[in-house]
Amino acid sequence: MQGFIDETRLEVYSGDGGAGSVSFRREKYVPQGGQDGGDGGSGGNVVFQVKKNLKTLSHLNRKHIYRAETGHSGRGKRMHGKDGEPVIIAVPPGTLIRDYLTNDIIKDFTENSDGEEWSFLQGGNGGQGNWHFRTSRKQTPRFAQPGMPGEYAEIKLELNLIADIGFVGFPSVGKSSLLKAITNANPKVASYPFTTKIPNLGMLRLGEKDIVLADIPGIIEGASHGLGLGFKFLKHISRTAGLAFLIDLGEPDFEDTYSKLLVELKEYNPDLLEKQRLLVGTKMDLENSEENLKKLQDLYPEEHVIAVSIFSREGLDELKLAMLKMAT
Repeated sequence: MQGFIDETRLEVYSGDGGAGSVSFRREKYVPQGGQDGGDGGSGGNVVFQVKKNLKTLSHLNRKHIYRAETGHSGRGKRMHGKDGEPVIIAVPPGTLIRDYLTNDIIKDFTENSDGEEWSFLQGGNGGQGNWHFRTSRKQTPRFAQPGMPGEYAEIKLELNLIADIGFVGFPSVGKSSLLKAITNANPKVASYPFTTKIPNLGMLRLGEKDIVLADIPGIIEGASHGLGLGFKFLKHISRTAGLAFLIDLGEPDFEDTYSKLLVELKEYNPDLLEKQRLLVGTKMDLENSEENLKKLQDLYPEEHVIAVSIFSREGLDELKLAMLKMAT
């Protein structure tokens, strides 16, 4: 996911319709040759196509203006002009299309929309050729209709990553390491905060069931008000079925971590607290981790708490089964 882009602005234009033709046949015994101007072609549409192999909007960040082709003009012998080619804009599942000025949602491509094509702007109709305008009193019309203009829109695309379970936690809690240990993902892992600067997705396969896990970059206190990296990516957990709160059992203030994370989520969007959740105590290989785990369980008896260690692989199988249950 290098070059991760989750928002971009576009200007899109559907094609103008082609002009109708003014044309006359050249036939013996036909006055003025007879009118036979064909109709212009319709302008191309602006079409969005969902492709599941896309994970980011970065391919749209280099070009911000998209125009469909203008319809071709009509020709003699009542030949219809060719319709303009549409402009097709590929987006990943989870893309929201909003009006740039009002921020109103125009289209929401959900996780089940792979392969979906949606015509956003219609091309202008082609103009009628002069053969449409013949009458008993006007045998030789020398005019035709111009094509109708296409449509224009200024829009904003937003990407909400689609995952079954989202990992939530403060920096250096071990989210990336856990994702790497139980999925096919290969995120950057290091011992300093904010190693993860973009969301990472991983696929966990259990039997015939696949679930998608998302490692959301570290939240800090105040993230809901724009501090740190977490605010930018909090929206990516809005579509998850459940949340896994990772708590570093080696931190001196581990007992306060969960409540602080809940505050940030509630400040950002209270609906996030309605999601299924479980607590994951990480770094069980550290000294005093067993004692700290017991404190965490006593502090939150109503929550499902699972202890894990990436190095000893303690608790990983239990965690996988718990997340599978949460996602189904």
